[in-house]
Amino acid sequence: MPAECASRYGERVDILEPTLLVIPLLAVLAPLVARSLRRWVRIPIVVFELLLGIIAGPAVLGWAVPSDFVAALSEFGLAMLFFVAGSEIEFTVFRGRTGRFAIGGWLLSLALGVVAVWIFFPGEIAIVVGISLASTALGAILPILRDAGELRTPFGRAMGAVGAVGEFGPLIAISLFLGGRSPGFETVVLAIFAIVAGVAIWLAIRMPQGAMHRAVSATLHTSGQFAIRVVLLILSALVALSVALDLDILLGAFAAGIVWRLIMRDADEADREAVESKVEGVAFGFLVPVFFVYTGITFDLQALQENPMLLAAVPLVLLVLFLFRGIPSTLAAPSGSTRRDKLAVALLGATGLPIIVAVTAIGVDEGILSTGASAVLVGAGMLSVLVFPLVAMSLRGERVVVADAPLEDDLA
Repeated sequence: MPAECASRYGERVDILEPTLLVIPLLAVLAPLVARSLRRWVRIPIVVFELLLGIIAGPAVLGWAVPSDFVAALSEFGLAMLFFVAGSEIEFTVFRGRTGRFAIGGWLLSLALGVVAVWIFFPGEIAIVVGISLASTALGAILPILRDAGELRTPFGRAMGAVGAVGEFGPLIAISLFLGGRSPGFETVVLAIFAIVAGVAIWLAIRMPQGAMHRAVSATLHTSGQFAIRVVLLILSALVALSVALDLDILLGAFAAGIVWRLIMRDADEADREAVESKVEGVAFGFLVPVFFVYTGITFDLQALQENPMLLAAVPLVLLVLFLFRGIPSTLAAPSGSTRRDKLAVALLGATGLPIIVAVTAIGVDEGILSTGASAVLVGAGMLSVLVFPLVAMSLRGERVVVADAPLEDDLA
């Protein structure tokens, strides 16, 4: 091996090895810390993944540093997070009042965010920030709702609708307005993607379910693992389509989750739960923690430390998230909700991070946002994940959960 190549190879290994070791270590520590504190306070594991990443990153201890390889692995983690979010969607929540008001609430959030920022900073920066402020972290709140036994309640289903629109809506907006092309051309590109994704969904509905399910069942406990391989194929195909059309990869990942859910809709319940467990194992046991820990590692804490104005802006943006995204989300609250329940909806609706990270990254890459402004938005997103779900679930309190309870307004 030539000396120059050996030097480059050695430098790359020196950079990668500590980070590749530190990230799994922090991923193991995060649930342990969350579990040890659970008797006093329930804090989502993602919060500890982010905080531990910041502590281990260049801003504090310097044990882990950004690298292209880990960045690519982090992108897979983000894609897997959105795949799981797409696979968790229950389309029945979009019937009737709940779906209409979830969509209306998101459009109101988007308009409020863009207009408010446009007054002070007209141009693309208003679009970037407005989309960020109109997001909801469905992938972050779904595990919280699942752990609390709320996923099948009217409250949980309403939050599913709010979260789905709060993730899918920004993905469409990103593709339309932040792709570097005219909105008209982007609309055509989106239409092409929608047609291909629609064909995939149609095939998922029409394909012979029996043969697929038998193959899944037969390989559940073998080295074949047919279900996981199909998941990776669908995810890769629709992400590749997004890349080919110059759309955000999260759009393809989200659509892939929907396709997979439709494929498995009629499978035996035990097999379906086994497959879901394996998918969640790959996602939340491996790839998703890499994304959140790496987000902490790459967080520009120094920009906030060096500029007190930026640091002071973080809680202000957190308040804006609650006002612009949280309050409109209450439109989709189940009929008969108490004030406490509506406040819980507002808090969970204003919980956002993955979309904020994705949108601000595009803004920085395109030269629209500074790294400091990005750090403010991402910092507010981190605080929202830390504070809002904790308060929201405390407001909900201990409840008797009725499995698969329907939304009252969807029965009309």
